Amino acid sequence: MNVCIVGTGYVGLVSAACFAEMGNAITCVDVNPDVVEMLSNGHVHIWEPGLEELVQRNYAEKRLTFTTSLQEGIEKCDVVFVTVGTPSSEDGSCDLCYVEQVAREIGSVMTTPKIIVDKSTVPVGTADFVSSLVQEELDKRGESIDFTVVSNPEFLKEGDAVNDFMKPDRVIVGTDDENAAATLGELYAPFARSREKLIVMGVRSAEMTKYAANCMLATKISFINEVANICERVGADVRDVRTGIGSDHRIGYEFIYPGVGYGGSCFPKDVKALIHTAHQYEYKPELLEAVDNVNKRQKKRMAERLVEYFEPQGGVEGKTLALWGIAFKANTDDTREAASLTIIEELTAKGMRIRAFDPVAGEKVKDRFADNDLVEIVDEQYAALEGAQALMVVTEWHQFRTPDFDRVKEQLTAPILFDGRNLYNAKTMAEKGFAYFCVGRKAD
Repeated sequence: MNVCIVGTGYVGLVSAACFAEMGNAITCVDVNPDVVEMLSNGHVHIWEPGLEELVQRNYAEKRLTFTTSLQEGIEKCDVVFVTVGTPSSEDGSCDLCYVEQVAREIGSVMTTPKIIVDKSTVPVGTADFVSSLVQEELDKRGESIDFTVVSNPEFLKEGDAVNDFMKPDRVIVGTDDENAAATLGELYAPFARSREKLIVMGVRSAEMTKYAANCMLATKISFINEVANICERVGADVRDVRTGIGSDHRIGYEFIYPGVGYGGSCFPKDVKALIHTAHQYEYKPELLEAVDNVNKRQKKRMAERLVEYFEPQGGVEGKTLALWGIAFKANTDDTREAASLTIIEELTAKGMRIRAFDPVAGEKVKDRFADNDLVEIVDEQYAALEGAQALMVVTEWHQFRTPDFDRVKEQLTAPILFDGRNLYNAKTMAEKGFAYFCVGRKAD
């Protein structure tokens, strides 16, 4: 099948590479000529395990091509996927300016019937909006060309996106057009050989499903973090509580890991967007608002505990914190809405120095902190420790799970460790002589 994918961001490039891997002819369109040139030279601008090899192989075998011309991209295609960014506006709404731009351009250059697929995360009603824009451009040209707009939300986890695309739990297609549903079913059939995974529903239901899924997962995270904060006060251990409630199959263990709050490009944006949509329809989504507020508070919690610890010692001003982890989670270089950024902001505002390390995201954020004399991004894990008054672990990278604790103690001025991911055992840390603070357990 000939497919055009507009936008080579996270969703677009993963989708393109995986579709090409199954033998389809994929043309990727991006407005940034530097990105197109980079991809055409075999280099990927997104850090995602397994993606670069997939792109290189399919580009070499001519199943994957890149261009800045939308007209060239859609000329021979049957299906056009829109995978451009939909960032949050200041009011929490979803900014559809890039979607609108693409929709108008499709309408202005298409010459044959198309199935236009919204794969970007967009609010309910966007397919109708896109359809009206395409039709408006066709009317301007005096053309009558058949097209349909379909919703096909993505459910990819950063850090495991290629595997998620290759082995999806489900493929949601929102349309009432039988031909469009059959075409998308054919395109996705190689990814569903073990069982039927295609779920066809109304376009607005498909759009809503994406938001409902992410908001449900965000709710589980905020719930366990709220429980963790209560555990710290009452003397319970949230890790035991998690084991107890997770064994109930109605709850399960997934997404009930307490920590420093959720971040990234999806959960924060999608929770805010659904809240905004609810308000547009004169409904107050109290649960979703609470999920968002708990998460904002949780991002500050470890910084607050550190400040509380050092308060009797003259406060944090002038002291140095070694920070392990900047990305919002492991196996990605994405720092959008990362808790680390909130922690750094909170502590440097009080005069504390931060020496941070991240195996992938470190290089990416050096420019961000170039003007902040209190922040230093280092290139080696243990270099962050030298002369620091405490260590805080914020991202659950594998290399942080079993560090050389003797070396950590030797390089810190005192053995003080704040564990924002509950990576370590409290009893073991006590035996090693650390003052140890984690999430959801009162410090001994």
